[in-house]
Amino acid sequence: MRIAVDAMGGDKAPDVVIEGTAEALELYPHIDIVLVGHLQKINPLVRNYGLQNHPRLTLVHAEQAIAMDDPSISAIRAKKHSSMTLCAELVHKGEADAVVSAGHTGAAVAATTFRMKLLPGVERAGIATIMPSTKGHFVFIDAGANVDCKPLHLAQFAVMGEIFARSMGVHRPKIGLLSIGEEDVKGNDLTKEAFKMLSSMPINFIGNVEGKLLYERIADVVVCDGFVGNIVLKSSESLAKALSFWMKKAFKKNPVRQAWAILATNAFKELKEVADYEEYGGAPLLGVNGVCIIGHGSSSPKAIKNAIRVAGEIVKFRVNEHITERLAECGVAVKQQ
Repeated sequence: MRIAVDAMGGDKAPDVVIEGTAEALELYPHIDIVLVGHLQKINPLVRNYGLQNHPRLTLVHAEQAIAMDDPSISAIRAKKHSSMTLCAELVHKGEADAVVSAGHTGAAVAATTFRMKLLPGVERAGIATIMPSTKGHFVFIDAGANVDCKPLHLAQFAVMGEIFARSMGVHRPKIGLLSIGEEDVKGNDLTKEAFKMLSSMPINFIGNVEGKLLYERIADVVVCDGFVGNIVLKSSESLAKALSFWMKKAFKKNPVRQAWAILATNAFKELKEVADYEEYGGAPLLGVNGVCIIGHGSSSPKAIKNAIRVAGEIVKFRVNEHITERLAECGVAVKQQ
């Protein structure tokens, strides 16, 4: 199994990417890695981490890199030799099984969609994020790949999310549609029509899920369009940071509270681990003809290592084959021209 890693993607690239790659090579002997980046910049780091002449590491030169503030589509067109684009090209040519990047999310979606294309029957790819809840975790799709969606897209996201949840050990995933009320008559035109489609499909659809119940895991997979999904995702991250700030401020008010904070150190550590994105490394872009894991821009070496692991697990589970088959079973595969 070979995984292409975008060495130049992310706020702290290429250092943290190469450190995470080194950890992955040590922990996952079944995975070979193709590290794509500007050789003049990554070679010294490769030597520093003891990876020079590593038997399972291949280096590929990329003259360009896509910056986090580059416009998505124009960056892909203008920087045809970027590390992100070359990673997607390697998968397209069959020279890698998956791509991992912590770079520009929009550019990663564009690059993999243009270069790797979509799976047969898929009209839009969706980002599937693992979200914490009071009863474990759930799959949240689409977390930001598509601002404007049709009911068919949400139906396909439901199938993709179902297969991804199965790959994580959920036998018969419960699927919910994010909306403003539990009743099928509530929502906008998109959710109302999507509700009808999901209700007619041979999936374990439980109906609408309100925002107030999102983190109680009444569903294993929650479906929405990328506009709403990205707002939910970013708002959740912001709230988590705010809560952490408020708690620290409250515990620093007097010596007694500070003492209690010290005693509760392990509890705070466990609380942080519940919502730690680094454990999952990144979110898969489901629906593309290959495997793509999009990491957080501020990914640490641990996150990169785990993103590589998750990419390998998705390849091993044959998620894409199962998605293609399930789309046909559910009658929501788009006929190829």
